[in-house]
Amino acid sequence: MAARILLLAALVISITCSDIAFAFDPSPLQDFCVADLQKPVLVNGYACKDPKLVKAEDFYFSGLNREGNTSNPFGSIATRITVTQVPGFNTLGISIARADFAPGGVNPPHFHPRATEILTVLKGTLEAGFVTSNPENRLFTKVLRPGDLFVAPKGMIHFQKNIGRGKAVALASLGSQNPGVVTVPNTVFGSHPKISTDILAKAFQVDQFRIQQIQKNF
Repeated sequence: MAARILLLAALVISITCSDIAFAFDPSPLQDFCVADLQKPVLVNGYACKDPKLVKAEDFYFSGLNREGNTSNPFGSIATRITVTQVPGFNTLGISIARADFAPGGVNPPHFHPRATEILTVLKGTLEAGFVTSNPENRLFTKVLRPGDLFVAPKGMIHFQKNIGRGKAVALASLGSQNPGVVTVPNTVFGSHPKISTDILAKAFQVDQFRIQQIQKNF
């Protein structure tokens, strides 16, 4: 009887630890695990490069000082630096992005399926916000100026808009080496193949002609 109780306790601990272990990016089991981007090994992350072949350049990136091109319908652009640009990010659970905004530019509603985001404003004035999940769909929003930051929890739809008179710049720190991004309008109206117009018409409570007009923009 005692042996069964111990076995059951061990099983519960094992399941609990497994849940914790796989909840986020894989944790490093050594000082670092620089991604070997050339190996065709499919794992949760990248295979480790031989430590003897690791160089300082594997932990380095230059270019976040360069302004992004905001000449697009949204008036914003994100320069994302993930594990493919900095192999040293592998297993560390981090990445970063620079966001540039033209006056009035918007980073449209989107979410990161694998990361929480910390947005820090460097220049200009941004309105930032996120919406909680169903059924509350509660909106949290804040006006941010240089030196301010705002957190968007993992998986929550969030957005930013430049409400200042000039350009705006922000840095986004993300809690995954490969956070992913799902931009809501692009995903819903620009999928390949397209989502049926009757489904979207019912979802958005409009007629199918209006859905077709929106889909033409994507």
